[in-house]
Amino acid sequence: MKKLLLIFIFMAIPCFAGSYNVHTGNSADINTSADEKILFILDFSNSMTEYLNGQSKLDMMLATMREIIPKIPKNTAIGLRVYGHKMGFTAFDACRATSLISPVTPNSGGNILYSLSDIKPKGMTPITYSLKQAVKNDFLGFSGKKHIILLTDGGENCDESPCTYAMELIKVRKDIKIDVIAFNIKDEDDLAQLECASLVTSGKFYTANTAAELANSLNNSLNIKKDVEAKLFLK
Repeated sequence: MKKLLLIFIFMAIPCFAGSYNVHTGNSADINTSADEKILFILDFSNSMTEYLNGQSKLDMMLATMREIIPKIPKNTAIGLRVYGHKMGFTAFDACRATSLISPVTPNSGGNILYSLSDIKPKGMTPITYSLKQAVKNDFLGFSGKKHIILLTDGGENCDESPCTYAMELIKVRKDIKIDVIAFNIKDEDDLAQLECASLVTSGKFYTANTAAELANSLNNSLNIKKDVEAKLFLK
């Protein structure tokens, strides 16, 4: 199913296939465009309470964010949207459980980290609805490049398709790219849908199954490079 979906994507929109790439280099700091706006969309669905290698997926995600956020220059506009943090009285309510926790603004790293400590995983995985809200509302009034970084431990479970949405989005918007980090996802159809959402927007797609892989994925998505120190020993 995954191969068939990706084949369809390449046939339907060949002009975007060539622009797909995953940055794997090592460097020294974050290198974002001066006018690029970054929005994290993080998964707080109930499955994030599950344990992986002796640690909950939630704790892995939070630890990684605490490591990554301070590396982003303060003058870079970043924001945070979450989903799955509410149950809702009905399935419809649960599938609308997404909130902009911290608007996309410069100097917002501290607020993002502070807010993350109070959010608990509870509900479902409304990925597509969250993307729609982000594109419609969170970047309102901004020019330049918009960069969404979606971190999820599961596929869409609210009867929508992030792939279909992304394919419709690129018909009218060329300024938004979606990077996807698939965290401990095994289902091939879910992976195909998420990879499609990144592929057609010229974003990057990563899979992560450990804390180290999660950190590397976020580092690469943000183009954060590791410092390499050379020491000169004088005799």
